[in-house]
Amino acid sequence: MKQAELIKYLAEIILNTKRHHPIRVGIDGVDASGKTTLANLLADYLKSQNVDIIRASIDGFHNPKSIRYKKGRNSPEGYYKDSFNNQAIIDNLLAPLGENENLQYKKAIFDFKTDSEVVLPVETANKDSILIMDGVFLFRPELADYWDLKIFIEADFKITVSRATKRDGYYLGSEQEILDKYNQRYVPGQQLYFHEAHPQETADIIIENSDFENPVITKEIKTAH
Repeated sequence: MKQAELIKYLAEIILNTKRHHPIRVGIDGVDASGKTTLANLLADYLKSQNVDIIRASIDGFHNPKSIRYKKGRNSPEGYYKDSFNNQAIIDNLLAPLGENENLQYKKAIFDFKTDSEVVLPVETANKDSILIMDGVFLFRPELADYWDLKIFIEADFKITVSRATKRDGYYLGSEQEILDKYNQRYVPGQQLYFHEAHPQETADIIIENSDFENPVITKEIKTAH
């Protein structure tokens, strides 16, 4: 399947998912698997179909460094357990878009690059809006039940780490520093997530994305449940 075909396939499933509140779509997967690219393409396509899109990322809900690194800068457990403010994701975004809620939300509360809070205006969704959110660890137990459609992106760790060495230099340092960070913190942290949360089992759709241009759907549904 070509990437453009995948986008249309996912858009059709999303548009056929019926709720009395905004559809909340989570795009989860390991670091550098292609989550953000897919989410952006999907959001852009849906916008072209005159759909009101709320585009968010887990990157807007980091914890401060003092919390993220309290178990050590290379701690896998710290990466999985302490990186993100999961209650803030629920309170500011996922819960307000749910059944019988006020539809007032914020797309981000924290800038991890400056290690400071972000003050964004409260926005109001339409009942037929669609949230497209990407990020690691989105299907952890605290968040899993809030999603109306769960899409998981797979790719071999050797491939994703190679991608990361080309992508992450601007904030992680040299190629060796990036490799060390991934091998010590990020990859083991993801493996801990797999062991504890089993995101592939709870996902509605799984996409093998080792080749960006030729993704393969390995788990699919006709309509969201």
